[in-house]
Amino acid sequence: MARLPAAALNRLRRTHHTKHSDRTKHNDPTRPTHRATPPATELVPPPRPWTRALGLIAVVLLGAWLGLLIVGNVRAPVGPMNTTMTLRPSLVGGTKINVSPLGALELDSHIAPLRLDVSVDQLDPVRSQALVDHPERISGLQGEIAHDVEHGTLDLAVRSVVAVVSGATALGLAVYRRPRRALAAGGLSLTLLAACGATAFATWNPKSVLEPRFSGLLSSAPSVVGNARSIVTEFNVYQEELARLVTNVTKLYDVTSTLPAYQPDPSTIRVLHVSDIHLNPASWKIIASLVKQYKINVIVDSGDTMDHGSAAENGFLDPIPDLGAPYVWVRGNHDSLTTQRYLEGKKNVHVLDNGRAVTVAGVRFAGMGDPQYTPDRSVRAAGDPAERIAGARLATAIQDQKTAGTPVDVAIAHNPVAAEQTDGDVPLALAGHIHHQETKVMKYGTRLRIEGSTGGSGLRAVEGRHPDPIEASVLYLDRDTRRLQAWDSIRLGGLGLTTAEVSRHLPEDNQPGAVPTPTGSTGGTGSPSGTGSTSPRPTGSPSRPGSASPNPAPSPTGSP
Repeated sequence: MARLPAAALNRLRRTHHTKHSDRTKHNDPTRPTHRATPPATELVPPPRPWTRALGLIAVVLLGAWLGLLIVGNVRAPVGPMNTTMTLRPSLVGGTKINVSPLGALELDSHIAPLRLDVSVDQLDPVRSQALVDHPERISGLQGEIAHDVEHGTLDLAVRSVVAVVSGATALGLAVYRRPRRALAAGGLSLTLLAACGATAFATWNPKSVLEPRFSGLLSSAPSVVGNARSIVTEFNVYQEELARLVTNVTKLYDVTSTLPAYQPDPSTIRVLHVSDIHLNPASWKIIASLVKQYKINVIVDSGDTMDHGSAAENGFLDPIPDLGAPYVWVRGNHDSLTTQRYLEGKKNVHVLDNGRAVTVAGVRFAGMGDPQYTPDRSVRAAGDPAERIAGARLATAIQDQKTAGTPVDVAIAHNPVAAEQTDGDVPLALAGHIHHQETKVMKYGTRLRIEGSTGGSGLRAVEGRHPDPIEASVLYLDRDTRRLQAWDSIRLGGLGLTTAEVSRHLPEDNQPGAVPTPTGSTGGTGSPSGTGSTSPRPTGSPSRPGSASPNPAPSPTGSP
Protein backbone atom coordinates (compact mmCIF):
# COMPACT_ATOMS: atom_id res chain seq x y z
CA MET A 1 0.00 0.00 0.00
CA ALA A 2 1.25 3.41 -0.96
CA ARG A 3 1.88 5.84 1.82
CA LEU A 4 0.81 9.56 1.39
CA PRO A 5 2.43 12.48 3.03
CA ALA A 6 0.58 13.83 6.07
CA ALA A 7 -0.05 17.26 4.49
CA ALA A 8 -1.71 15.74 1.40
CA LEU A 9 -3.79 13.37 3.54
CA ASN A 10 -5.09 16.24 5.66
CA ARG A 11 -6.08 18.24 2.52
CA LEU A 12 -8.11 15.31 1.16
CA ARG A 13 -9.90 14.88 4.49
CA ARG A 14 -10.92 18.58 4.57
CA THR A 15 -12.23 18.46 1.02
CA HIS A 16 -14.32 15.35 1.70
CA HIS A 17 -15.76 16.88 4.87
CA THR A 18 -16.79 20.06 3.06
CA LYS A 19 -18.62 18.11 0.29
CA HIS A 20 -20.37 15.96 2.87
CA SER A 21 -21.51 19.03 4.82
CA ASP A 22 -22.90 20.63 1.68
CA ARG A 23 -24.77 17.45 0.75
CA THR A 24 -26.26 17.27 4.25
CA LYS A 25 -27.44 20.87 4.07
CA HIS A 26 -29.16 20.27 0.75
CA ASN A 27 -30.90 17.14 1.99
CA ASP A 28 -32.10 18.59 5.31
CA PRO A 29 -35.86 19.11 5.00
CA THR A 30 -35.99 21.47 7.96
CA ARG A 31 -33.50 23.88 6.44
CA PRO A 32 -35.04 26.63 4.28
CA THR A 33 -34.10 26.61 0.62
CA HIS A 34 -32.67 29.76 -1.01
CA ARG A 35 -32.57 29.78 -4.82
CA ALA A 36 -30.25 32.11 -6.64
CA THR A 37 -32.11 34.98 -8.32
CA PRO A 38 -31.22 35.25 -12.01
CA PRO A 39 -29.82 38.61 -13.08
CA ALA A 40 -32.39 41.07 -14.47
CA THR A 41 -32.39 41.45 -18.29
CA GLU A 42 -33.46 44.50 -20.34
CA LEU A 43 -35.31 44.02 -23.69
CA VAL A 44 -33.61 45.90 -26.48
CA PRO A 45 -35.68 46.36 -29.71
CA PRO A 46 -34.00 44.85 -32.74
CA PRO A 47 -32.69 47.35 -35.29
CA ARG A 48 -35.14 48.25 -38.12
CA PRO A 49 -33.44 48.42 -41.52
CA TRP A 50 -36.21 50.46 -43.15
CA THR A 51 -35.81 53.34 -40.69
CA ARG A 52 -32.13 53.49 -41.47
CA ALA A 53 -32.91 53.39 -45.19
CA LEU A 54 -35.44 56.23 -44.87
CA GLY A 55 -32.95 58.27 -42.92
CA LEU A 56 -30.31 57.71 -45.58
CA ILE A 57 -32.71 58.69 -48.36
CA ALA A 58 -33.67 61.86 -46.47
CA VAL A 59 -30.00 62.77 -46.06
CA VAL A 60 -29.36 62.08 -49.78
CA LEU A 61 -32.30 64.19 -50.98
CA LEU A 62 -31.50 67.10 -48.70
CA GLY A 63 -27.81 67.02 -49.55
CA ALA A 64 -28.53 66.80 -53.29
CA TRP A 65 -30.92 69.73 -53.11
CA LEU A 66 -28.39 71.83 -51.18
CA GLY A 67 -25.73 70.93 -53.71
CA LEU A 68 -27.93 72.01 -56.63
CA LEU A 69 -28.88 75.19 -54.81
CA ILE A 70 -25.29 76.21 -54.07
CA VAL A 71 -23.28 75.16 -57.13
CA GLY A 72 -25.75 73.52 -59.51
CA ASN A 73 -26.18 76.31 -62.08
CA VAL A 74 -24.49 77.16 -65.35
CA ARG A 75 -24.23 80.46 -67.20
CA ALA A 76 -24.64 79.84 -70.90
CA PRO A 77 -25.21 82.11 -73.93
CA VAL A 78 -28.26 81.27 -76.07
CA GLY A 79 -28.14 83.33 -79.23
CA PRO A 80 -27.98 87.00 -78.19
CA MET A 81 -29.05 86.22 -74.61
CA ASN A 82 -26.94 85.40 -71.56
CA THR A 83 -28.85 82.88 -69.46
CA THR A 84 -28.51 80.96 -66.22
CA MET A 85 -29.60 77.31 -66.36
CA THR A 86 -30.51 75.46 -63.18
CA LEU A 87 -32.08 72.15 -62.20
CA ARG A 88 -34.74 72.32 -59.51
CA PRO A 89 -36.79 69.58 -57.77
CA SER A 90 -40.28 69.31 -59.22
CA LEU A 91 -43.25 66.97 -59.17
CA VAL A 92 -44.08 67.34 -62.87
CA GLY A 93 -40.83 68.34 -64.56
CA GLY A 94 -40.86 70.58 -67.63
CA THR A 95 -38.92 73.71 -68.50
CA LYS A 96 -39.51 77.22 -67.17
CA ILE A 97 -38.04 80.27 -68.91
CA ASN A 98 -38.07 83.32 -66.64
CA VAL A 99 -38.37 86.58 -68.56
CA SER A 100 -38.18 88.92 -65.58
CA PRO A 101 -40.02 91.17 -64.91
CA LEU A 102 -42.50 90.43 -67.68
CA GLY A 103 -43.43 86.85 -66.78
CA ALA A 104 -42.42 83.28 -67.53
CA LEU A 105 -42.79 80.71 -70.29
CA GLU A 106 -43.44 77.09 -69.36
CA LEU A 107 -42.85 74.12 -71.67
CA ASP A 108 -44.00 70.56 -71.03
CA SER A 109 -40.63 69.31 -72.25
CA HIS A 110 -40.31 66.21 -70.04
CA ILE A 111 -41.80 64.36 -67.08
CA ALA A 112 -39.31 63.83 -64.26
CA PRO A 113 -38.69 64.94 -60.64
CA LEU A 114 -36.41 67.70 -61.98
CA ARG A 115 -37.36 70.95 -63.74
CA LEU A 116 -35.04 72.97 -65.95
CA ASP A 117 -35.11 76.68 -65.06
CA VAL A 118 -33.68 79.14 -67.58
CA SER A 119 -33.39 82.76 -66.46
CA VAL A 120 -32.60 85.52 -68.95
CA ASP A 121 -29.87 87.64 -67.34
CA GLN A 122 -28.89 90.13 -70.02
CA LEU A 123 -28.53 90.63 -73.76
CA ASP A 124 -25.65 91.32 -76.06
CA PRO A 125 -26.75 94.86 -77.04
CA VAL A 126 -25.17 94.77 -80.50
CA ARG A 127 -26.58 91.40 -81.53
CA SER A 128 -29.99 92.00 -80.00
CA GLN A 129 -30.40 95.38 -81.69
CA ALA A 130 -29.38 93.83 -85.01
CA LEU A 131 -31.97 91.09 -84.57
CA VAL A 132 -34.69 93.61 -83.71
CA ASP A 133 -33.82 95.73 -86.74
CA HIS A 134 -33.48 92.74 -89.09
CA PRO A 135 -35.92 89.95 -88.11
CA GLU A 136 -35.03 88.02 -91.25
CA ARG A 137 -31.74 87.05 -89.61
CA ILE A 138 -33.61 84.54 -87.44
CA SER A 139 -33.02 81.90 -90.12
CA GLY A 140 -29.28 82.08 -89.49
CA LEU A 141 -29.77 81.75 -85.73
CA GLN A 142 -31.58 78.41 -85.77
CA GLY A 143 -28.51 76.17 -85.78
CA GLU A 144 -26.61 78.43 -83.41
CA ILE A 145 -29.41 78.55 -80.84
CA ALA A 146 -29.95 74.78 -80.99
CA HIS A 147 -26.20 74.25 -80.48
CA ASP A 148 -26.11 76.74 -77.60
CA VAL A 149 -29.00 75.01 -75.83
CA GLU A 150 -27.42 71.58 -76.32
CA HIS A 151 -24.04 72.76 -75.06
CA GLY A 152 -25.58 74.54 -72.07
CA THR A 153 -27.65 71.54 -70.99
CA LEU A 154 -24.59 69.26 -71.30
CA ASP A 155 -22.56 71.57 -69.06
CA LEU A 156 -25.48 71.73 -66.65
CA ALA A 157 -25.69 67.93 -66.52
CA VAL A 158 -21.99 67.62 -65.61
CA ARG A 159 -22.22 70.42 -63.04
CA SER A 160 -25.38 68.86 -61.55
CA VAL A 161 -23.69 65.46 -61.13
CA VAL A 162 -20.82 67.07 -59.23
CA ALA A 163 -23.19 69.20 -57.14
CA VAL A 164 -25.54 66.34 -56.24
CA VAL A 165 -22.83 63.83 -55.34
CA SER A 166 -20.77 66.40 -53.40
CA GLY A 167 -23.78 67.69 -51.47
CA ALA A 168 -25.07 64.25 -50.53
CA THR A 169 -21.59 63.00 -49.54
CA ALA A 170 -20.80 66.06 -47.42
CA LEU A 171 -24.12 65.94 -45.58
CA GLY A 172 -23.78 62.18 -45.08
CA LEU A 173 -20.36 62.67 -43.52
CA ALA A 174 -21.72 65.42 -41.25
CA VAL A 175 -24.67 63.30 -40.07
CA TYR A 176 -23.17 59.81 -39.78
CA ARG A 177 -19.48 60.70 -39.24
CA ARG A 178 -18.55 57.52 -41.06
CA PRO A 179 -16.77 57.65 -44.43
CA ARG A 180 -18.50 54.46 -45.57
CA ARG A 181 -21.96 55.88 -44.90
CA ALA A 182 -21.00 59.16 -46.59
CA LEU A 183 -19.81 57.30 -49.70
CA ALA A 184 -23.05 55.30 -49.71
CA ALA A 185 -25.02 58.57 -49.65
CA GLY A 186 -22.98 59.89 -52.58
CA GLY A 187 -23.49 56.71 -54.58
CA LEU A 188 -27.23 56.69 -53.92
CA SER A 189 -27.51 60.33 -55.02
CA LEU A 190 -25.72 59.51 -58.27
CA THR A 191 -28.11 56.61 -58.86
CA LEU A 192 -31.17 58.78 -58.25
CA LEU A 193 -29.87 61.52 -60.55
CA ALA A 194 -29.17 58.96 -63.29
CA ALA A 195 -32.71 57.60 -62.92
CA CYS A 196 -34.15 61.13 -63.20
CA GLY A 197 -32.05 61.78 -66.28
CA ALA A 198 -33.19 58.54 -67.89
CA THR A 199 -36.83 59.40 -67.16
CA ALA A 200 -36.42 62.87 -68.65
CA PHE A 201 -34.76 61.40 -71.75
CA ALA A 202 -37.50 58.79 -72.17
CA THR A 203 -40.29 61.38 -71.85
CA TRP A 204 -38.57 64.15 -73.84
CA ASN A 205 -41.15 66.07 -75.88
CA PRO A 206 -39.66 68.39 -78.53
CA LYS A 207 -43.19 69.47 -79.54
CA SER A 208 -43.50 71.40 -76.28
CA VAL A 209 -41.78 74.37 -77.90
CA LEU A 210 -44.79 74.63 -80.23
CA GLU A 211 -47.28 74.94 -77.37
CA PRO A 212 -45.76 77.29 -74.76
CA ARG A 213 -47.67 78.53 -71.72
CA PHE A 214 -47.10 82.14 -70.65
CA SER A 215 -47.88 83.59 -67.23
CA GLY A 216 -47.21 87.19 -66.30
CA LEU A 217 -48.21 90.60 -67.59
CA LEU A 218 -51.07 90.36 -70.05
CA SER A 219 -49.54 93.03 -72.27
CA SER A 220 -46.46 90.83 -72.85
CA ALA A 221 -48.31 87.66 -73.83
CA PRO A 222 -48.73 88.24 -77.60
CA SER A 223 -45.11 89.29 -78.04
CA VAL A 224 -43.68 86.32 -76.14
CA VAL A 225 -45.94 83.57 -77.47
CA GLY A 226 -45.89 85.00 -80.98
CA ASN A 227 -47.80 84.10 -84.12
CA ALA A 228 -49.59 80.88 -84.95
CA ARG A 229 -49.06 79.47 -88.42
CA SER A 230 -49.34 76.26 -90.38
CA ILE A 231 -46.36 74.05 -89.59
CA VAL A 232 -47.43 70.74 -91.08
CA THR A 233 -45.23 70.86 -94.17
CA GLU A 234 -42.25 72.74 -92.73
CA PHE A 235 -38.87 71.18 -91.99
CA ASN A 236 -36.71 71.80 -88.92
CA VAL A 237 -39.82 73.11 -87.23
CA TYR A 238 -38.55 72.65 -83.68
CA GLN A 239 -35.37 74.61 -84.27
CA GLU A 240 -37.39 77.33 -85.98
CA GLU A 241 -39.86 77.61 -83.11
CA LEU A 242 -37.06 77.62 -80.53
CA ALA A 243 -35.32 80.39 -82.44
CA ARG A 244 -38.60 82.28 -82.68
CA LEU A 245 -39.10 82.13 -78.90
CA VAL A 246 -35.58 83.40 -78.35
CA THR A 247 -36.22 86.22 -80.83
CA ASN A 248 -39.45 87.21 -79.10
CA VAL A 249 -37.73 87.37 -75.71
CA THR A 250 -34.91 89.38 -77.26
CA LYS A 251 -37.37 91.91 -78.61
CA LEU A 252 -38.94 92.29 -75.18
CA TYR A 253 -35.52 93.30 -73.83
CA ASP A 254 -34.98 95.84 -76.57
CA VAL A 255 -32.72 98.67 -75.46
CA THR A 256 -35.46 101.17 -76.23
CA SER A 257 -37.17 99.96 -73.00
CA THR A 258 -40.57 99.92 -74.73
CA LEU A 259 -42.49 96.79 -75.55
CA PRO A 260 -42.34 95.94 -79.27
CA ALA A 261 -45.44 95.98 -81.40
CA TYR A 262 -46.96 92.57 -82.01
CA GLN A 263 -46.69 91.71 -85.71
CA PRO A 264 -49.45 89.28 -86.70
CA ASP A 265 -48.84 86.61 -89.29
CA PRO A 266 -50.45 87.84 -92.53
CA SER A 267 -51.56 84.30 -93.36
CA THR A 268 -53.88 84.07 -90.34
CA ILE A 269 -57.26 85.48 -89.38
CA ARG A 270 -57.45 86.15 -85.66
CA VAL A 271 -60.82 85.56 -83.98
CA LEU A 272 -61.39 86.53 -80.34
CA HIS A 273 -63.95 84.20 -78.74
CA VAL A 274 -65.72 85.56 -75.64
CA SER A 275 -68.81 84.38 -73.79
CA ASP A 276 -70.89 84.73 -70.62
CA ILE A 277 -69.90 88.30 -69.76
CA HIS A 278 -72.85 88.61 -67.34
CA LEU A 279 -72.81 92.39 -66.95
CA ASN A 280 -69.18 92.62 -65.85
CA PRO A 281 -68.05 96.13 -66.93
CA ALA A 282 -64.37 95.14 -66.66
CA SER A 283 -64.86 92.76 -69.58
CA TRP A 284 -65.05 95.56 -72.15
CA LYS A 285 -61.64 96.93 -71.16
CA ILE A 286 -60.12 93.45 -71.27
CA ILE A 287 -61.65 92.71 -74.67
CA ALA A 288 -60.47 96.05 -76.07
CA SER A 289 -56.97 95.34 -74.75
CA LEU A 290 -56.89 91.89 -76.35
CA VAL A 291 -58.15 93.30 -79.65
CA LYS A 292 -55.34 95.82 -79.68
CA GLN A 293 -52.57 93.49 -78.55
CA TYR A 294 -53.44 90.56 -80.79
CA LYS A 295 -54.60 92.65 -83.78
CA ILE A 296 -57.96 90.84 -83.69
CA ASN A 297 -59.95 90.73 -86.94
CA VAL A 298 -63.36 89.75 -85.51
CA ILE A 299 -64.92 89.16 -82.08
CA VAL A 300 -67.39 86.30 -81.51
CA ASP A 301 -69.67 86.45 -78.45
CA SER A 302 -71.55 83.21 -77.80
CA GLY A 303 -74.14 84.79 -75.51
CA ASP A 304 -75.17 85.53 -71.92
CA THR A 305 -73.89 89.07 -72.18
CA MET A 306 -76.64 90.15 -69.78
CA ASP A 307 -77.94 88.80 -66.48
CA HIS A 308 -81.70 89.33 -66.79
CA GLY A 309 -82.16 90.66 -70.32
CA SER A 310 -84.15 93.66 -69.14
CA ALA A 311 -84.38 96.95 -71.02
CA ALA A 312 -82.68 98.69 -68.09
CA GLU A 313 -79.51 96.68 -68.81
CA ASN A 314 -79.26 97.72 -72.47
CA GLY A 315 -76.91 100.60 -71.73
CA PHE A 316 -74.29 98.06 -70.71
CA LEU A 317 -73.94 97.15 -74.42
CA ASP A 318 -73.00 100.65 -75.62
CA PRO A 319 -69.17 100.12 -75.59
CA ILE A 320 -69.39 97.29 -78.17
CA PRO A 321 -69.09 99.44 -81.33
CA ASP A 322 -65.85 100.98 -80.01
CA LEU A 323 -64.01 97.73 -79.21
CA GLY A 324 -61.93 97.96 -82.38
CA ALA A 325 -63.26 94.93 -84.33
CA PRO A 326 -66.55 93.66 -85.79
CA TYR A 327 -68.74 91.97 -83.18
CA VAL A 328 -70.65 88.75 -83.99
CA TRP A 329 -73.24 87.85 -81.33
CA VAL A 330 -75.78 85.12 -80.56
CA ARG A 331 -78.37 85.20 -77.79
CA GLY A 332 -77.82 83.27 -74.57
CA ASN A 333 -80.39 82.04 -72.06
CA HIS A 334 -79.87 85.24 -69.98
CA ASP A 335 -80.39 87.48 -73.04
CA SER A 336 -83.91 88.44 -74.11
CA LEU A 337 -85.34 89.42 -77.46
CA THR A 338 -85.27 92.96 -76.10
CA THR A 339 -81.50 92.63 -75.76
CA GLN A 340 -81.26 91.20 -79.26
CA ARG A 341 -83.25 94.01 -80.88
CA TYR A 342 -81.13 96.62 -79.09
CA LEU A 343 -77.92 95.08 -80.43
CA GLU A 344 -79.31 94.80 -83.96
CA GLY A 345 -79.36 98.59 -84.09
CA LYS A 346 -75.71 98.94 -83.10
CA LYS A 347 -73.00 99.79 -85.61
CA ASN A 348 -70.42 97.09 -86.41
CA VAL A 349 -72.53 94.39 -84.64
CA HIS A 350 -73.80 91.26 -86.44
CA VAL A 351 -76.62 89.45 -84.62
CA LEU A 352 -77.11 85.82 -85.74
CA ASP A 353 -80.31 83.88 -85.11
CA ASN A 354 -82.40 81.18 -86.80
CA GLY A 355 -79.39 79.99 -88.80
CA ARG A 356 -78.61 83.39 -90.34
CA ALA A 357 -75.17 83.49 -91.96
CA VAL A 358 -72.82 86.41 -92.45
CA THR A 359 -69.26 86.82 -93.75
CA VAL A 360 -67.02 88.94 -91.52
CA ALA A 361 -63.23 89.38 -91.97
CA GLY A 362 -63.26 86.65 -94.61
CA VAL A 363 -64.91 84.04 -92.35
CA ARG A 364 -68.51 82.88 -92.84
CA PHE A 365 -70.42 82.49 -89.58
CA ALA A 366 -73.87 81.03 -88.93
CA GLY A 367 -75.61 81.16 -85.57
CA MET A 368 -78.69 80.32 -83.54
CA GLY A 369 -79.95 82.14 -80.46
CA ASP A 370 -80.66 80.11 -77.35
CA PRO A 371 -84.24 78.75 -77.44
CA GLN A 372 -84.61 79.21 -73.70
CA TYR A 373 -84.91 82.44 -71.73
CA THR A 374 -84.17 81.81 -68.05
CA PRO A 375 -83.13 85.09 -66.42
CA ASP A 376 -83.59 83.65 -62.92
CA ARG A 377 -84.54 80.46 -61.13
CA SER A 378 -88.23 81.33 -61.14
CA VAL A 379 -88.40 80.35 -64.83
CA ARG A 380 -88.47 76.63 -65.51
CA ALA A 381 -86.04 75.59 -68.24
CA ALA A 382 -87.14 73.39 -71.13
CA GLY A 383 -83.86 71.50 -70.94
CA ASP A 384 -81.73 69.75 -73.54
CA PRO A 385 -84.58 68.69 -75.88
CA ALA A 386 -85.23 72.33 -76.80
CA GLU A 387 -81.48 72.84 -77.36
CA ARG A 388 -81.28 69.83 -79.69
CA ILE A 389 -84.18 71.11 -81.76
CA ALA A 390 -82.60 74.54 -82.09
CA GLY A 391 -79.23 72.99 -82.96
CA ALA A 392 -80.83 70.80 -85.61
CA ARG A 393 -82.43 73.87 -87.17
CA LEU A 394 -79.00 75.51 -87.26
CA ALA A 395 -77.53 72.41 -88.93
CA THR A 396 -80.25 72.49 -91.59
CA ALA A 397 -79.55 76.16 -92.31
CA ILE A 398 -75.83 75.37 -92.65
CA GLN A 399 -76.58 72.58 -95.10
CA ASP A 400 -78.72 74.98 -97.14
CA GLN A 401 -75.81 77.41 -97.23
CA LYS A 402 -73.55 74.66 -98.53
CA THR A 403 -76.06 73.79 -101.24
CA ALA A 404 -76.21 77.45 -102.25
CA GLY A 405 -72.42 77.48 -102.72
CA THR A 406 -71.66 79.60 -99.62
CA PRO A 407 -70.40 77.03 -97.11
CA VAL A 408 -70.22 78.07 -93.46
CA ASP A 409 -66.83 78.04 -91.71
CA VAL A 410 -67.91 78.53 -88.07
CA ALA A 411 -71.20 77.68 -86.33
CA ILE A 412 -72.14 79.57 -83.16
CA ALA A 413 -74.62 78.64 -80.42
CA HIS A 414 -74.76 79.47 -76.74
CA ASN A 415 -75.43 76.00 -75.35
CA PRO A 416 -72.95 73.23 -76.27
CA VAL A 417 -75.88 70.80 -76.69
CA ALA A 418 -77.18 72.93 -79.56
CA ALA A 419 -73.71 73.35 -81.08
CA GLU A 420 -73.18 69.58 -81.06
CA GLN A 421 -76.00 69.17 -83.59
CA THR A 422 -73.81 70.79 -86.28
CA ASP A 423 -71.29 67.94 -86.12
CA GLY A 424 -70.19 67.05 -89.65
CA ASP A 425 -71.55 70.25 -91.24
CA VAL A 426 -68.80 72.75 -90.29
CA PRO A 427 -65.11 72.53 -89.39
CA LEU A 428 -65.55 74.53 -86.17
CA ALA A 429 -68.41 75.17 -83.72
CA LEU A 430 -68.28 77.70 -80.87
CA ALA A 431 -70.35 77.73 -77.65
CA GLY A 432 -70.28 78.88 -74.03
CA HIS A 433 -72.78 78.54 -71.17
CA ILE A 434 -70.83 76.19 -68.85
CA HIS A 435 -68.33 78.85 -67.58
CA HIS A 436 -65.18 76.85 -68.24
CA GLN A 437 -63.11 76.09 -71.32
CA GLU A 438 -63.32 72.78 -73.18
CA THR A 439 -62.31 71.52 -76.60
CA LYS A 440 -63.23 68.28 -78.31
CA VAL A 441 -63.47 66.75 -81.77
CA MET A 442 -66.93 65.26 -82.22
CA LYS A 443 -67.90 62.00 -83.94
CA TYR A 444 -68.13 63.37 -87.48
CA GLY A 445 -65.05 65.60 -87.32
CA THR A 446 -66.32 69.01 -86.19
CA ARG A 447 -64.20 70.59 -83.48
CA LEU A 448 -66.28 72.08 -80.65
CA ARG A 449 -64.64 74.91 -78.72
CA ILE A 450 -66.47 75.91 -75.53
CA GLU A 451 -65.47 79.22 -73.99
CA GLY A 452 -65.35 80.04 -70.29
CA SER A 453 -66.81 83.18 -68.73
CA THR A 454 -65.19 86.37 -70.02
CA GLY A 455 -67.02 88.17 -67.24
CA GLY A 456 -65.72 85.90 -64.51
CA SER A 457 -69.33 84.76 -63.96
CA GLY A 458 -70.41 88.34 -63.24
CA LEU A 459 -71.69 88.94 -59.73
CA ARG A 460 -71.47 85.19 -59.11
CA ALA A 461 -67.67 85.62 -59.08
CA VAL A 462 -67.74 86.64 -55.42
CA GLU A 463 -70.00 83.81 -54.24
CA GLY A 464 -67.17 81.32 -53.77
CA ARG A 465 -63.99 81.47 -51.77
CA HIS A 466 -61.97 82.56 -54.81
CA PRO A 467 -63.22 84.75 -57.68
CA ASP A 468 -63.93 82.92 -60.91
CA PRO A 469 -61.28 83.52 -63.60
CA ILE A 470 -61.90 85.65 -66.67
CA GLU A 471 -61.40 83.50 -69.76
CA ALA A 472 -61.21 84.13 -73.50
CA SER A 473 -59.53 82.56 -76.53
CA VAL A 474 -57.73 83.77 -79.64
CA LEU A 475 -58.42 81.47 -82.59
CA TYR A 476 -56.00 81.48 -85.53
CA LEU A 477 -57.66 80.56 -88.84
CA ASP A 478 -55.87 80.03 -92.13
CA ARG A 479 -56.73 82.93 -94.42
CA ASP A 480 -57.09 80.66 -97.47
CA THR A 481 -58.89 77.61 -96.06
CA ARG A 482 -60.44 79.21 -92.91
CA ARG A 483 -59.36 76.11 -90.97
CA LEU A 484 -58.20 76.33 -87.38
CA GLN A 485 -54.39 76.43 -87.12
CA ALA A 486 -54.00 77.04 -83.37
CA TRP A 487 -55.65 78.73 -80.43
CA ASP A 488 -54.45 80.57 -77.35
CA SER A 489 -56.38 79.97 -74.13
CA ILE A 490 -56.26 83.15 -72.04
CA ARG A 491 -57.00 82.97 -68.32
CA LEU A 492 -56.90 86.04 -66.11
CA GLY A 493 -57.15 86.27 -62.36
CA GLY A 494 -60.69 86.73 -61.08
CA LEU A 495 -62.24 90.21 -61.16
CA GLY A 496 -59.79 91.34 -63.86
CA LEU A 497 -56.36 91.05 -62.24
CA THR A 498 -53.46 92.21 -64.40
CA THR A 499 -51.66 88.86 -64.62
CA ALA A 500 -52.59 86.25 -67.18
CA GLU A 501 -51.83 82.71 -68.26
CA VAL A 502 -51.75 82.11 -72.01
CA SER A 503 -51.50 78.54 -73.31
CA ARG A 504 -50.85 77.76 -76.99
CA HIS A 505 -52.63 74.71 -78.45
CA LEU A 506 -52.35 73.05 -81.86
CA PRO A 507 -55.02 70.89 -83.54
CA GLU A 508 -54.01 67.32 -84.31
CA ASP A 509 -53.98 67.98 -88.05
CA ASN A 510 -51.57 70.91 -87.61
CA GLN A 511 -48.98 68.97 -85.63
CA PRO A 512 -45.57 68.45 -87.29
CA GLY A 513 -45.69 65.43 -89.59
CA ALA A 514 -49.49 65.34 -89.77
CA VAL A 515 -51.28 65.04 -93.10
CA PRO A 516 -52.84 68.40 -94.02
CA THR A 517 -56.64 68.44 -93.86
CA PRO A 518 -58.30 68.74 -97.29
CA THR A 519 -60.16 71.96 -97.93
CA GLY A 520 -63.49 70.19 -98.11
CA SER A 521 -63.05 68.34 -94.83
CA THR A 522 -64.71 69.32 -91.61
CA GLY A 523 -61.32 69.25 -89.89
CA GLY A 524 -59.95 67.25 -87.01
CA THR A 525 -60.57 63.59 -87.73
CA GLY A 526 -63.62 64.06 -89.89
CA SER A 527 -64.06 62.83 -93.43
CA PRO A 528 -64.51 65.19 -96.36
CA SER A 529 -68.01 66.24 -97.22
CA GLY A 530 -68.68 67.35 -100.73
CA THR A 531 -70.50 70.47 -101.68
CA GLY A 532 -74.21 70.04 -101.58
CA SER A 533 -74.14 66.76 -99.65
CA THR A 534 -75.36 66.27 -96.13
CA SER A 535 -73.19 64.95 -93.33
CA PRO A 536 -73.31 61.25 -92.40
CA ARG A 537 -75.47 61.71 -89.31
CA PRO A 538 -78.32 59.38 -88.42
CA THR A 539 -81.62 60.12 -90.10
CA GLY A 540 -84.86 60.86 -88.34
CA SER A 541 -83.56 63.97 -86.57
CA PRO A 542 -86.21 66.49 -85.61
CA SER A 543 -84.10 69.18 -87.23
CA ARG A 544 -85.71 69.10 -90.62
CA PRO A 545 -88.09 71.89 -91.63
CA GLY A 546 -91.71 71.01 -91.33
CA SER A 547 -91.29 68.76 -88.32
CA ALA A 548 -94.01 68.62 -85.72
CA SER A 549 -91.82 70.05 -82.99
CA PRO A 550 -92.92 73.37 -81.55
CA ASN A 551 -91.02 76.55 -82.28
CA PRO A 552 -88.78 77.03 -79.25
CA ALA A 553 -88.22 80.77 -79.68
CA PRO A 554 -87.92 82.58 -76.35
CA SER A 555 -90.21 85.27 -75.10
CA PRO A 556 -89.34 88.23 -72.90
CA THR A 557 -91.73 86.98 -70.25
CA GLY A 558 -89.39 84.11 -69.39
CA SER A 559 -91.30 81.15 -70.82
CA PRO A 560 -89.11 78.88 -72.97
